[in-house]
Amino acid sequence: MSSLLNIGLSALQANQAALTTTGNNVANAGSAGYSRQSVVQQQAITTPTGSGYLGNGVRVVTVERAYSSYLTQQANQTAAVSAADSARSDQLASLESVFQTGSAGLGAAMNSLLNAFTNVASAPTDLSARTVVLTQAGALASRFSSAQSQLDEMGKSTLEQLGTAADTVNRLAASIAKINGQIQRARGTGQEPNDLLDQRDALVTQLNAQVQTSTVQADDGTLSVFVGNQALVLGSSTGQVSVGTAADGSTTLDIARGSVVAHLDADTLGGGAAAGQLRFLNEDLPDTRNLLGRLALTMTSTVNAQHSLGVGLNGETGNKLFGDIGVPASTPAATNTGNAVFAATVSDVSALVPSSYALSVQPDGSYQVRRLSDNTVSSFASLPAQIDGLSLGLQSGAGAPGDVYRIEPFAQAAGKVAVALGSASAVAAGSPVQASTGTANAGSLAVSGVYASAQNANLTATATLTFNADGTYNISGTGTGNLSNQPYTAGEAISVNGWSLTLTGVPKAGDTVTVQAATASMTAQNSGNAKALQGLADQKVIDGSPLSDGYAGLIARVGVRAQGAKYAAQVSSAIATSTETARANSTGVNLDEEATKLLAYQQAYQASARVIQIAQNIFDSLLSSVR
Repeated sequence: MSSLLNIGLSALQANQAALTTTGNNVANAGSAGYSRQSVVQQQAITTPTGSGYLGNGVRVVTVERAYSSYLTQQANQTAAVSAADSARSDQLASLESVFQTGSAGLGAAMNSLLNAFTNVASAPTDLSARTVVLTQAGALASRFSSAQSQLDEMGKSTLEQLGTAADTVNRLAASIAKINGQIQRARGTGQEPNDLLDQRDALVTQLNAQVQTSTVQADDGTLSVFVGNQALVLGSSTGQVSVGTAADGSTTLDIARGSVVAHLDADTLGGGAAAGQLRFLNEDLPDTRNLLGRLALTMTSTVNAQHSLGVGLNGETGNKLFGDIGVPASTPAATNTGNAVFAATVSDVSALVPSSYALSVQPDGSYQVRRLSDNTVSSFASLPAQIDGLSLGLQSGAGAPGDVYRIEPFAQAAGKVAVALGSASAVAAGSPVQASTGTANAGSLAVSGVYASAQNANLTATATLTFNADGTYNISGTGTGNLSNQPYTAGEAISVNGWSLTLTGVPKAGDTVTVQAATASMTAQNSGNAKALQGLADQKVIDGSPLSDGYAGLIARVGVRAQGAKYAAQVSSAIATSTETARANSTGVNLDEEATKLLAYQQAYQASARVIQIAQNIFDSLLSSVR
């Protein structure tokens, strides 16, 4: 009878364990990170008899948690990618809001300035019209400065977020290392500590929201966690994560183990919010700064070049409307051993490319310049050298082989836009040259406009155009080359000696046009340079497009990038949700399923109790029969 009693008791205990475990599943159905548990039962060792082997009941082997390493890994990886895409998309959405359209945008301010010269051209002696030019120039400078400040603040904010992410990674890594030790000790009992394993998995999931990880489990139950190609957690030891700077000046996430520091970029990280923040800091924000800076430098340089050729109301010459924006000297990498300082100047404003550059000194003393926007490499045997509208030269010192220097022509240019003129009368609306048709002309030739278009030693030298019967013209005078039979097209500019002349009408043989230095009274009255400044809107100086389209191009590039990031975030979020759902379906608690199990275990428990009761009744009957 004792064997039957023991069998019933073992069944009672096993089903009680199953009921307890199922009840625990129901209780934790809403607990984040909880994995469904189940009791693993096994037949007890049977007893051999002459009539065969008799069963001895059941025993509980372990309480096993539902776990899929594949689904967990997939869920963590897709969640990390989604976190990276979401972080970058959020930053780009904020970046896009910096560049407004309509009357509040930079484009409107640029056009307003150039259009302000229309009123000056109509009334050259009107100081109020000239004052409007200065006001519009100030408004443009203010908007450039505001946009630059907003970009700089976004950079600081993102850097702070990256620092917070690094602190979070360190905290989570320390917690994982601590639990590793607890799991290692708990496994000495021969059983898996399910709750500790769930806690560790939850921490790894949180870690992947910051940085994408890969894991390797050791035989002792500890979990090694790797970020990129670097170990973050090894057993109960951890690396220290911080924000750093690579040799080329880009921001990195560093992992230090002892004295060894590894720099991880966004591509190495792969995923996590930190990867998205790094990509924004090292790609999106610098590219936008360069676009804005290139626009500011091109706009001010183009306006200044034309403005300095004109004459102010009181005869002022050579004045610039905006202050010069100099290109900052090179920034050396921390690992450099040389002391060189490289300088860049703008040589062709229409050839500028919105990019920063990395200049490296080669072993043979030559130089390589890498355009960071697309990694195009140019090699130069010596300096100075021309690249993308810039002239690069060695300003001082000497570079050592392997040294790397960062050159950022446009990163802070927009914040340096400032009005240089202090007087409305100094607005250079007048042209230093004037043109007049011959008094004896028989055709309908008329001067539409004349202005200085370039610095030239012969700018004010007298030049005469004489027309032939076939409609061509000859030109004579110092610096003209005394050319003959030049084709003439009404409304098409004729450029000689640094001036640009536009004529209309039909000439007759012998008709003449004379270009010469403007008289003092004429410079105060004419508006040739104001018309030229107004016409700068159509000058193709930004990627082959007109100056007036420069801001639209900037908005388009930022908008395309922001929309692309938003779409990527939506796609990766959907994928992450799908993989997490698959993981949860595999390892999570299904209340309907648990309710069914409760009924089954309850019946088994009651049957086990009935076995014990029967064994007791039989035993009592036997005792009664022998009394």
